[in-house]
Amino acid sequence: MPLDPAPVSRSHRPAGIQQGNIISKDITKGRGRSDIASFVSKARAIRTISQRQARLLFALDATASREASWSAARRLHRELYDAAADTTGIAIQLCYYRGFDQFTASNWLTTGDELRAHMDAVSCLGGPTQIGRLLSHYLEAGTAATPVRGLVFIGDAVEESPDLLLQLAGQCRLKRQPVFAFQEGSDPHAGKILAEIARVSGGAYAAFDGQSADLLRSLLGAVARYASGGRKALTRSNTEGDKLLLSQLTD
Repeated sequence: MPLDPAPVSRSHRPAGIQQGNIISKDITKGRGRSDIASFVSKARAIRTISQRQARLLFALDATASREASWSAARRLHRELYDAAADTTGIAIQLCYYRGFDQFTASNWLTTGDELRAHMDAVSCLGGPTQIGRLLSHYLEAGTAATPVRGLVFIGDAVEESPDLLLQLAGQCRLKRQPVFAFQEGSDPHAGKILAEIARVSGGAYAAFDGQSADLLRSLLGAVARYASGGRKALTRSNTEGDKLLLSQLTD
């Protein structure tokens, strides 16, 4: 008759072994279970916030034609950053083109300090406009979980085929991604095409100069609110910028 195995003395049984099964000593404690549950909960919350966070592209023409007014323009560019910093749950990607083939897109930025640091590093360099490349990037920048709510573009010239740009603007409209075009200066050719890009995409257009900083600040704040809360966010507001933006939005 086979002998039964000798019983393991409780005093010599390794910690964490019960009836031959290995059990983590920490997990058997209430604190361990609580820590794990807290970690899982935080991970889910971070993922949810990331998926719901409103996203906005902010794009600059940094070609040589803007160099003369770049210092003043930079102050106006920062108005969006300040507006975005006051809007909860919004992330901004800074894009700019310059030179003959340079197109740069930052990571998604969520603080005013990050945005200003990237902005301050941008300088002008001669070359053609790359608005078509920008619009193509805009169309590909979002996902179903993290859509991009809008594109703000600031520039003074258009040197590309209007047909191509308007075709891309139409694709933006189909994806419900409006373009908010802000024209610096008074070039009538650029103004006409930028206004059409904004209209076809379902966005809005405005021209500005050094005398319209207050209006630009108001409009950029309205764009940030639109990106975060849609048309409802604008209808709840009574600012001049929100009213002007609402009057142009076609979607």
